[in-house]
Amino acid sequence: MPGAPGLCPALSAGAIEALERATVQAVSPQQVLELPGWLVPVDPGTVGRARSAVPLHHGPPDLARVPEVLALYAAQGATPQWRLPDGAAFDALHHNLLRRGFVRTQPTWTQVAPVARLLAATDGLRLPDGVAVALVPQASAAWTALFLGADFDPVDGAHRAQALARAPDSQFASAVVDGVVVACGAVSLSQGWAGVHGMRTLGAWRGRGLAAALVRRMAQQAQAAGVVRVFLQVDAGNTGAQSLYRRLGFETAWTYAYWRPA
Repeated sequence: MPGAPGLCPALSAGAIEALERATVQAVSPQQVLELPGWLVPVDPGTVGRARSAVPLHHGPPDLARVPEVLALYAAQGATPQWRLPDGAAFDALHHNLLRRGFVRTQPTWTQVAPVARLLAATDGLRLPDGVAVALVPQASAAWTALFLGADFDPVDGAHRAQALARAPDSQFASAVVDGVVVACGAVSLSQGWAGVHGMRTLGAWRGRGLAAALVRRMAQQAQAAGVVRVFLQVDAGNTGAQSLYRRLGFETAWTYAYWRPA
């Protein structure tokens, strides 16, 4: 996995399946179809995880599932996409998709950490004066507004905010200054995992500890719920977020990429 330092020990097959199910649940696709060993989410939005077929194990996949997945997407009138781990076990599937006209895009790291490690790494964290952190069970208009701000793509932001807001078993974290949300994120608690999603910080407030404070509040919620491990996905090109997550104690479990029609 070139470029992804801090690899953690391999997760068990059960942990991988639980993490992938929790990932799809957190982005609340319009439909989630299922084949043996696969989830096939279908959604009209822009969130890749909500509209890409994903394997539930990291053993060599059965290539006979490829036409079945394509048929499911065709039946829904949806563009087929895949979210596939890197690595030798998936080489045959990657080559199969290349022959079918798919291309590899958007490499991403799946990272994990124990809740206790996150809490230890953020112990004593101090926020700038006037900043308050809250975690609530429903996404507020102010939380959603951050996704639509000038610092972000408003169309993609709207889809992401709507997907996360619909998700069951999620709570919504905000860093607020004078009633304005300047940083936000969501935590999903399901399948034995806490998933960190939708992290956003306004440009003027980056580098001031707000994202770390939100992750700490999410970790506290996970601990209170008896959940002991956290995951997130971070774009391979997002060096700023990678640096933060490394300082907090996240390690890379595996890398993946999206496979989309050329």
